[in-house]
Amino acid sequence: MTIKVNKEETLIAVALEDEIGRDLLTGWRVVYTGIGKVNALITLGKAIREKRPKHIINFGTAGSSSPDLSGLHEVTLFKQRDMDVSPLGFEIGETPLDQIGNISFNRDGLSCGTGDSFVNSIQDIDTDLYDMESYAIAKLCLIEDIDFLCFKYISDKADEKASTDWQKNVSDGAIFFKRLLDSLNE
Repeated sequence: MTIKVNKEETLIAVALEDEIGRDLLTGWRVVYTGIGKVNALITLGKAIREKRPKHIINFGTAGSSSPDLSGLHEVTLFKQRDMDVSPLGFEIGETPLDQIGNISFNRDGLSCGTGDSFVNSIQDIDTDLYDMESYAIAKLCLIEDIDFLCFKYISDKADEKASTDWQKNVSDGAIFFKRLLDSLNE
């Protein structure tokens, strides 16, 4: 990865402290957004006004129904998995009368479907990962013209054991993210 960031110009957005810990990112500006798209937008909108970041990095956990995916991955394609206006002729994930649909940052990476529900079963949208905040954060960064990076640690297989697996693995990706962040720091 050739993208470089520095601590003074970067804001790291994490839904829950449990995903990263309080002391692991010493010196970095971190905002805990809370769970879900609405909480992420409210918290991050306020943080953008106050801190004026040049870069936002979203880190968190995600489920994946792909059996061969594990570990930490960059996400570069974002879909809104719980936008379903299909009875009116729209595709799942398509917001009526909105010019912004799926969001792509044109780098190699995985796709993530964001929605305000914890995924523990097959979904009606084709995506590598499932989370609850990244589409909203990506869209806000796109609109505000802020550089955006997103890294997700696969905590579960988005199946009937997902909630137990997530609780067991929620903090496992933190050290991998810290190492990656150190490699991105200018």
